[in-house]
Amino acid sequence: MKNNPDFQLERDAFGRLVLVFATGERHEGVVPVRAFPIAAPDEGVSLVGTEGHELVWIEQLSAMPPALRGLLEEELAIREFVPEIRRLKAVSTFSTPSVWTVETDRGDTEFVLKTEEDIRRLDRTGLLIAGGAGVQFRVQDMTALDRASRRLLERFL
Repeated sequence: MKNNPDFQLERDAFGRLVLVFATGERHEGVVPVRAFPIAAPDEGVSLVGTEGHELVWIEQLSAMPPALRGLLEEELAIREFVPEIRRLKAVSTFSTPSVWTVETDRGDTEFVLKTEEDIRRLDRTGLLIAGGAGVQFRVQDMTALDRASRRLLERFL
């Protein structure tokens, strides 16, 4: 479906998103899903119904009216919890599995790095690190990390 301005989004009494088409057709419990959440977060957002079928395709999130975009961004922020690592404080061992203590944009935390394969390069300087509990952590630019953090990280790359 093309970017469709003939719909509205609202929240029901339970806080779930409800998609309402101009025809009056309603779909409760829709979920926004980014096509490219890391590489192009503003491009390609699908509104998916409870049956798992795409109901609306949004080409550019930034092209949506502010109120609609705000609802979508709120919901996406809840679904896409990816804390950004700002500093590595410590690692328990230089072999895996190891416990990492890190400072993120959401506060300090610890996670288990099960294998070195859980560190994935996104581009030349960006990384995505899968923690043992299923939380994904992002390093936006490893060259911007402090020297001690870079040294710890280089042991696993």
